Amino acid sequence: MINITLPDGSVKQYESGSTPMDVAQSISAGLARQVISAKFNGETVETTTALTTDGDLILLTFRDDAGKQAFWHSTSHVMAQAIQELYPGVKLTIGPSIENGFYYDIDFGDQKVSENDFPEIEKRILEIARGKHEFKMRSVSKQDALDFYKSENNKFKVELIENLEDGEITFCDHDSFTDLCRGGHIPNTGFIKAVKLMSTAGAYWRGDENNDQLTRVYGISFPKQKELKEYLALLEEAKKRDHRKLGKELGLFTFSQKVGQGLPLWLPKGAALRNRLENFMKDAQEEAGYEPVVTPHIGHKELYETSGHYAKYGEDSFQPIKTPNEGEEYLLKPMNCPHHCEIFNSEAWSYRDLPKRFAEFGTVYRYEQSGELHGLTRVRGFTQDDAHIFCTADQLDDEFKKVIDLVLYVFGSLGFEDFTAQVSLRDPEDKTKYIGSDENWKKAEQAILNAAKEKGLNYVVETGEAAFYGPKLDFMVKDALGRQWQLGTIQVDYNLPERFELEYKGNDNEMHRPVMIHRAPFGSMERFVAILLEHTAGSFPLWLMPKQAIILSISEKYEKYSKKVLSLLKNHEIRADVDHRGETMGKKIREAEMNKIPYMLIIGEKEAENNQISVRKHGGEDLGAMSVEDFAKIIQTEIDKNLKTFEV
Repeated sequence: MINITLPDGSVKQYESGSTPMDVAQSISAGLARQVISAKFNGETVETTTALTTDGDLILLTFRDDAGKQAFWHSTSHVMAQAIQELYPGVKLTIGPSIENGFYYDIDFGDQKVSENDFPEIEKRILEIARGKHEFKMRSVSKQDALDFYKSENNKFKVELIENLEDGEITFCDHDSFTDLCRGGHIPNTGFIKAVKLMSTAGAYWRGDENNDQLTRVYGISFPKQKELKEYLALLEEAKKRDHRKLGKELGLFTFSQKVGQGLPLWLPKGAALRNRLENFMKDAQEEAGYEPVVTPHIGHKELYETSGHYAKYGEDSFQPIKTPNEGEEYLLKPMNCPHHCEIFNSEAWSYRDLPKRFAEFGTVYRYEQSGELHGLTRVRGFTQDDAHIFCTADQLDDEFKKVIDLVLYVFGSLGFEDFTAQVSLRDPEDKTKYIGSDENWKKAEQAILNAAKEKGLNYVVETGEAAFYGPKLDFMVKDALGRQWQLGTIQVDYNLPERFELEYKGNDNEMHRPVMIHRAPFGSMERFVAILLEHTAGSFPLWLMPKQAIILSISEKYEKYSKKVLSLLKNHEIRADVDHRGETMGKKIREAEMNKIPYMLIIGEKEAENNQISVRKHGGEDLGAMSVEDFAKIIQTEIDKNLKTFEV
């Protein structure tokens, strides 16, 4: 008998050789019908895999991320079969699952495939799927595997096999199709009820431009047609919300090839939006006891060698800047933390002075590959709402919890209500990726876990996802379309204080190392604005909007009264403009709607006579005629509702 531990902690005994499906059926027939894959001791396995040792078992359905990965990986096999049948002689390479769907890289030779061919391929995929062919894994000797693919004249698979150890090679069979595969499939093809091929792209074999160019075919699949329809509708909505499109329409930012790829230019409206976000954060930070600092855009190479950043990220940085002095090199600043360490080092501190909280909206530069650049979400120059807290070990728990409070305040004020926290720990099996002692890592990891529990956060633990210098707490936020983004991070660091020899005098008159907390609730201003744009579709919270109202005058006769209304609005600190153009009212309203302006204040003869404004809300709701003072109360009420009060 073997002991199987389930996710709820219960332990059940089964005969050795039992499968995950046997376990599912022993729990309930309903569960067994939904199970499509499983994880045993952290490794994805088939539902038919024989379990012969004690272990932890997680049964996966399509609702689970790992279940989706198994589903999409299995579909990539079926797509490969369909393409191989429809395009004889193609050479298959690799076909993994990805975040949304799957792809397969294929050498089509002289044949061509385009989106016009997708319906025929999709039709064949579904025909194969209806056959309910089982996915069966089998071990193959290295020689047999090589012989198989040499007979198919597939040099790509041969190259893969040559880099594998004999005894560790497996094939997956379904229907008449065989593929080199490590495993992780659904029980049979019949689970695949809906499929959509999305696009093709060029891809070099193994990502090397010196190798053969292949055609990458992207697709996605679902166990229900309804789910595919919902996904495609979501994609259409995502296109409408694309921050690059909205940023252009709303006049927030632009890019210039002459300035350089990945270097955004903020336009007046975007700069104003960004300034409001910065001021919002600065006010909260001041309340929480942070002190502003400013550091240069460059730093001596030695600075980043001391911190360890150059050894870890030197290849991803811009090339060093050489000066006329022999051997003197500077880097565009890739991180703010080493600079803040040197600020701390500039004075002598006592335990009575701590914690010290240094905050800076610091611009940093990293050389992202041009193919990875994407609007504001992946750039080469970006500004972090960075802060570093230097505290005693006894202050660590309290300081960490205060930072969590600040992050929750930011999310609450900006409408991010659906989020989970991720505690990222180091990989205990591979400590070479990290710096620092086991003792310090253990203390840092425990501090984060304690804070997450005490704050009642909904959190998950991810091993191996820590920064190289310390564990961290990342906030994973779901936007209005259900997409997950990493926003806000807090990291505990015992290592940089060690490397920079930071010290303070304790109450025992001895010198001690402070603990360092890195934190950035926004992350980067660029990425945060992009995510906020897509989350709100450009209709930001009222307190953040570039223009909160626009005055639409029916004719030039009311220009004087319009200016009076504008002056009154400014007295109430309401950001507004006047549209005096001789366009029709319908056109003015349409343009105001397109520009996402929250309120339209219409002025005609009746309003001018009665010292009133007629208020129309973005989206079409008519609030009727009222005084400017009453309108100001509406604005303030809405702002108070959205903009939370930060309490230390």
